[in-house]
Amino acid sequence: MRKKPKVIGIVGGSGSGKTTVTKRIIEELDKEKVVLIEQDYYYKDQSHMTMEERIKTNYDHPDAFDNDLLCIQLEKLLAGEKVAVPRYDYVNHTRSEETVIQEPKDIIILEGLFGLYSKRIRDFMDIKIFVDTPSDIRILRRLLRDMNERGRSVESVINQYLTSVRPMHEQYIKPSKQYADIIIPDGGYNDIAVDILITKIKSVLEK
Repeated sequence: MRKKPKVIGIVGGSGSGKTTVTKRIIEELDKEKVVLIEQDYYYKDQSHMTMEERIKTNYDHPDAFDNDLLCIQLEKLLAGEKVAVPRYDYVNHTRSEETVIQEPKDIIILEGLFGLYSKRIRDFMDIKIFVDTPSDIRILRRLLRDMNERGRSVESVINQYLTSVRPMHEQYIKPSKQYADIIIPDGGYNDIAVDILITKIKSVLEK
C-alpha cells in the first residue's frame, strides 16, 4: 500500500528567508523523494486582460493566486498522480503557456506568502512553518534582490513596499502566524532553529 505523502508548508513575508529555509530542509532530506511547489507558480491567468490592466495587479494580495488550481494539483499529487505545474510570465504579467510535469513524491514542500492564510490550503499541511523576520531586514533583502536580479530602481522598490507589500503583510501574512506549528525567527540564518526543525521533520517522516 502506498504511503500518503507528507506536506510541509513554509510561509513568511517577502524577504523573510523562506527560500533559504526550504533549501536547507531539502539538502537534509532525500532529494529524490521531495517535490517543491511554490505558490508563485499559481498566479492567476490574466491573458483576457489588457496589458494596462495586468500591470495594475496587486501581486501581494491573496486574490492574485489561483488557489483552486493549486488545491486540485495538491490533491492529485497526494493521490499519486502527476500534474502539469504552471509557470508565470513576469514580463507579460500572465500565466506562461509552458508547464512542468511533476511526478508525485513522498514529501511535498509548499512555499509561499499565503500558505497559512487560506484554511483550504492549510488543511493539506502536516507541518506548518512560519519564517518570522523583522521588517527592516526583509525590506533590505528585497531591495538588494530586486535591484540585482530584476533591474529595479531603489525608488520603485521602496514605493511598492510602502504601497502594497507592507500593508498586505500586516493584513494577511503576519496574522496567519497563529496557525503555524513552528515559528523560525530570523529566517534561514537561525541555524539552531533550522536544525531542530529538520530533526522534527525527519522524526515525523519516520513514523
